[in-house]
Amino acid sequence: MKIIQPIEIEIKEDSRIPKYKQIVDSIISGISHGKIKVGEKIPSINELSEHLLLSRDTVEKAYRLLKERKIIVSVKGKGFYTSKTDLISRVNILFMVNKPSTYKMITYNSFVNALGVNSHVDMYIYHCDESLFIKTLERNIGAYNYYVIMPHFRDDNSHHVTFTPEVLKILRQIPTDSLIMLDNVKDVLKGNYGSIYQDFEQDIFKALTEGLERIKKYDKVILVYPEKSANPYPRRIRTGFIKFCAENNFDYEILHEIYDDMELQSKDVYVTIQERDLVNLVRQTRKKNLVLGRDIGIISYNETPLKELLGISVISTDFKTMGETAAYMVLKNKKEKVKNVFNYIERNSV
Repeated sequence: MKIIQPIEIEIKEDSRIPKYKQIVDSIISGISHGKIKVGEKIPSINELSEHLLLSRDTVEKAYRLLKERKIIVSVKGKGFYTSKTDLISRVNILFMVNKPSTYKMITYNSFVNALGVNSHVDMYIYHCDESLFIKTLERNIGAYNYYVIMPHFRDDNSHHVTFTPEVLKILRQIPTDSLIMLDNVKDVLKGNYGSIYQDFEQDIFKALTEGLERIKKYDKVILVYPEKSANPYPRRIRTGFIKFCAENNFDYEILHEIYDDMELQSKDVYVTIQERDLVNLVRQTRKKNLVLGRDIGIISYNETPLKELLGISVISTDFKTMGETAAYMVLKNKKEKVKNVFNYIERNSV
């Protein structure tokens, strides 16, 4: 009698997920990733329980759930086989984003559009909050084929951090072949996972260097960097800005915000990050009859359709490309580390 080879199932002894559910999730994931073929015969309950060193009742409960969901079928006298279903043919994805900004939604929408109809995406916004992020993942580990995550968090002082120890702990519970990290990645996660990332320090340095000839018209370069925020920004942006100014001998200043009744000086050029600072700066510039691109320069961080419409120069990653690249990794089951495109887009404000 031919013995069916055990299928690849990962059982984590220290996980709080019941072992029968780990079997169910592993089989669904295996079919979705092509490791288990549709129509393939799988081990019997006894064979799998012996292979995994689990009780027969545990495996039987898993198989019963899989049958109820029509993921496997039993053929009398022959055994169990995987069965093609809508659930298996559709790729289920949890997309976790730190805030609902315009440019984050550009990434999300391009990701969904590039995936096509055979995928289902649930988006969750965790507002840079560690506890919300962890609780969401705890509820959903094993429920999705892919987890696409933008890791931006705030510490107790409202400063930006990429990861916290507890965030890393929960992320390591996600199988690496199901994980795609977006936007902000540090090489602290081990394994063969996908990532599409920005290099915040080098990106701003190189982008401002591209605009150097225009920036030279101005006497002082001012970065408006919110030191503390509910949705903080990587401090590597600040570091790259200082490096640019130092290497080009610019007088520079870093402000935390655009204050009301600013002491605006002709021949200053501002690099703004938050939308409200851009709006406040443009408002005050107009109120004082200063001309953008002549008296005052403005370069804004992160492209949006509104900035394009208003003729504001920007330095920005390509958020549409980021989403499309993530979709490509899902569709082709690729695990690559890709630095996303970052551009200087010159308009009339500088």
